[in-house]
Amino acid sequence: MPRPTKHSPERGDARTRLLEAARDVIREQGFAATSVDALCTRAGVTKGAFFHHFESKEALGVAAADYWSETTAAFFASAPYHAHEDPLRRVLGYIDFRREIIAGELAEFTCLVGTMSQEVYDSHPAIRAACAESILGHAAALEPDIEAAMQRHDVTGDWSVASLARHTQAVLQGAFILAKATGDPAVAIESVDHLRRYIELLFATGKPVRH
Repeated sequence: MPRPTKHSPERGDARTRLLEAARDVIREQGFAATSVDALCTRAGVTKGAFFHHFESKEALGVAAADYWSETTAAFFASAPYHAHEDPLRRVLGYIDFRREIIAGELAEFTCLVGTMSQEVYDSHPAIRAACAESILGHAAALEPDIEAAMQRHDVTGDWSVASLARHTQAVLQGAFILAKATGDPAVAIESVDHLRRYIELLFATGKPVRH
């Protein structure tokens, strides 16, 4: 299954090409270091086309976060872990799937909205809000399976379904930061493995739920 990455200048209209260019370039070098000129060059469009679709670089950042949400939602919706009958298997399957797609160059598997959040949380509140909506929206998509797993396996605790869903994203975003800091994807994989063990312990199934 291809990940939502790798821009193709020949595909889509100018707006789509600019959004795909933003997705890739910002993950490679950050939002602040990404110029309008660089985006236009990567997208194969003119600067006039850029400002026809986006009134500013900040507007592009907000739209890029929304586009990331749309494309990654479709990507995960078609992932194979949804086929498991046991909801706990689906939750753990999600973690396994996240582990599998940590591959290639750092910019290919790290998160656009996580990258932008770290840079612009104070300087560009509109982008920060779009990034928060994206990350928390993805977390919310896990909640039905977590809740169903708690019911099926008779699990209770002093934590909520929503808090565990958010925690998965906190671990993943932290894993991406460590991978960037070290230049080593294996560090991210290590964190994801610990996340899987943690969820197994929370659900206390008595034996590991295998990959």
